Amino acid sequence: MGVVAVIPARYGSTRLPGKPLADIGGKPMIQHVYESASKARELDRVLVATDDRRIERVVKSFGGEVVMTSRRHASGTDRLAEAARKIEADWLVNVQGDLPFIHAQTIARAVQPMRRNPAIPMGTVCTPIYDEKEWRNPNIVKVLTDRGGFALYFSRSPIPYVRNAALGPNGQRRSSPRHRRLWGYRHLGLYVYRREFLLKFAGLRPTALERSESLEQLRALEHGYRIYVAEVAERSVEVDTAADLIKAERYLRKRAH
Repeated sequence: MGVVAVIPARYGSTRLPGKPLADIGGKPMIQHVYESASKARELDRVLVATDDRRIERVVKSFGGEVVMTSRRHASGTDRLAEAARKIEADWLVNVQGDLPFIHAQTIARAVQPMRRNPAIPMGTVCTPIYDEKEWRNPNIVKVLTDRGGFALYFSRSPIPYVRNAALGPNGQRRSSPRHRRLWGYRHLGLYVYRREFLLKFAGLRPTALERSESLEQLRALEHGYRIYVAEVAERSVEVDTAADLIKAERYLRKRAH
């Protein structure tokens, strides 16, 4: 049954209403996400899950596959789970609709550990943070992992707290002046679920930490499930605000030259 990528897309974004249809270089953002994900060889199928007919029409206009879902879903995970019940798949990849230029290799890095180890119920990816402003930005989610690569915690706060200024975030000595300082790791909004776990996860009650940080993945950790975090080199462009749209336009122009 293979690996299916689902892009949850809703029109009513709080910080950027109509975000999936926001124009980036002459294309709606949802089209950029769809086309970027479609380049990943690990995927057997890519589709958009939405509750909005405007998004459905746009996806169909560029030849994409779309499935309509309920308007009552409180989260992208719930929308993904409804889509999972309608299709056949061994693994579901949740590609966030705010990652217009997600790399195929990033998707591969997320999927491969799941295929190698059937005990992993859920996986995601992270990338190094070398900019202190990025590390302190609450719109950028940070992640800490154990030595085996499994998540310890996700937060909007700059974690961990570095009490000893001579040390980096993981207790290592600061890099020399010739090298960039590693502040921490940024979590990218890409998840891989085993189908049976996704359906179970969507049925779990939201938890205190999840509500506090507004991060669904904390629900899995609080309920005792492990999340494998693969490190990737991608410097992702994530669009949450109008200012991010400007950054995305700049990124696209640079990539074209």
